[in-house]
Parts: sequence; structure tokens; C-alpha cells
Amino acid sequence: MIRMYVRHTVTDFATWKQGYDAFDARRREMGVRGDAIFCGAESITDVTVWHDFDDLGSAQAFLDAPELRSAMETAGVVGEPHIWFVHRDLPG
Repeated sequence: MIRMYVRHTVTDFATWKQGYDAFDARRREMGVRGDAIFCGAESITDVTVWHDFDDLGSAQAFLDAPELRSAMETAGVVGEPHIWFVHRDLPG
């Protein structure tokens, strides 16, 4: 299992959350197996999410989808997100 973390700034959390929720069914179709949302302790517009995938290829395909980029822009993501991947369960 691969966990992808994404941290970005949003213009308005309520607007972003509405867009995030509206994209949920499509996110699941694109391989997301689980997710969670976190906001910065000092700023609600500092958002970090994680998404679980079966493998790294699925996570990267999700990131490369033009519809994801469009959904993020519509929801009010500002600038480029910071993205990293980890193994959810240690290999071996």
C-alpha cells in the first residue's frame, strides 16, 4: 500500500472542501482506497491530505490525470502542491 501526502494552500477552506467532496466518487474510481484531511494549526487554508493506493503506479496515474488538476483549480488550490509518497506498510 502506498500513501501519498499532498500539502497545499487554498483560498477558502469551505469552498475547497466542497470541491474535494464533490470529486470523491471520481477519486475512488481512480484508485484511491482511503483518505484523510488535515488543516494547519495556525491556518485553516494550509491543507494536507493523504490518499492510499494499491501501488505507486496508481498514485502517479492519479496525479497525472488532467481532471484532478482541473478539480484542484476549481476548488481554489493556490500554487504548486508539495507531494510525497511513503509505504503505508513497511516492505519485507
